[in-house]
Parts: sequence; structure tokens; C-alpha cells
Amino acid sequence: MTVVGWAYELAESLLRESLPRRWQHSQGVATCARRLAPLVEGRSEVLEAAAVLHDIGYAPALVETGFHPLDGARHLRTIPDADDRVVRLVANHSFALLEAEERGLSAELAGEFPLFDDPLLVDALVYCDMTTTPDGERTTSEARVAEILGRYWVDSVVGRFIRRAEPEIHAIVERVRAMADAAGVML
Repeated sequence: MTVVGWAYELAESLLRESLPRRWQHSQGVATCARRLAPLVEGRSEVLEAAAVLHDIGYAPALVETGFHPLDGARHLRTIPDADDRVVRLVANHSFALLEAEERGLSAELAGEFPLFDDPLLVDALVYCDMTTTPDGERTTSEARVAEILGRYWVDSVVGRFIRRAEPEIHAIVERVRAMADAAGVML
């Protein structure tokens, strides 16, 4: 089985029943990742696998710290032959380190899962996550940030984190769009 096939099976088994909306979001993020495949060349399977797995840490069976990037990556790390690139992308997706700081978990996250050194894959995953609604539909990064702030109050951990990350989220979305336009990739 391919890394992508395995990733879909795992994410579905963890999210479909317990968190169906989160499963819809994950599928939408993975669909976006497939559209970006021409930009990431030989790393498209890594991107798509990370995209469909990025939120598995929300699954009730995996919650340990309550910080989904860390909980999801810790679970993936226990699976034999899990691709380290996928694990590290899940751990650090969408500015997780900023949220980890807000939660007092930055030492654990950085120590266990160093930032992934492939800026294009990191940006592509941010793009996909931050342009996909909770229901798996396409959206703008502005609408996505507003939606997140609407679900969590502004002064919550998530609210503080997303406000700190917001300028860079929008910059990454624009950067990926420009790269896609230049390469003739339809988003």
C-alpha cells in the first residue's frame, strides 16, 4: 500500500465516526494537496499524506496533551515505517510552534519533532489547511482565520495563536498562489 493509501485509511479510521466534520476538513485539505502536486514535484505523496493526517490528533483515542499536532505526531511516530517527513509535517503544520508556545508545549514539540526543512512542503500544507473550511470546501485565508476566531474566543489560546500567525498565513497563501500561477497550476 502507498503512503497515501495508508494515510487515508488511518485518518478515516480515527476521524470519520468520532469527528465527521474534522474528517471532511481533512479530506478537503488532501484534495487541495493533490492540486498542488505539480509544484512539489517528487514529494506530492508526502504532502497529500500529511494533509489527510494533519488533524488526527483531535481523535478522542489519541488526545494526550490536548494539542492536536503533538498528539497526532506522537501517534504516527509509534507506527512502524511511518515516513518521518509526514510525521514532522503533521507535528508542525500551520504554525503549530506558535500555538505550542501559547500552551507551554514548545520545548516538547521542538524537541520531539524538529521543524521540517522543506519550506515548499511546509508552505503548501499551510496553504491547503488555511484555504479549506471545516466542511472541506475551498475558502480564502481571510475567511478561514475569521471562522477560526469565531469558533474560539479572541483571547483563547487558539485565538491568540491564530492572530499571531495571521500575517504569515496570508503571506504564505499569496506566495503559493503566485507560484501556482507562474507554473500554470489551477487552484
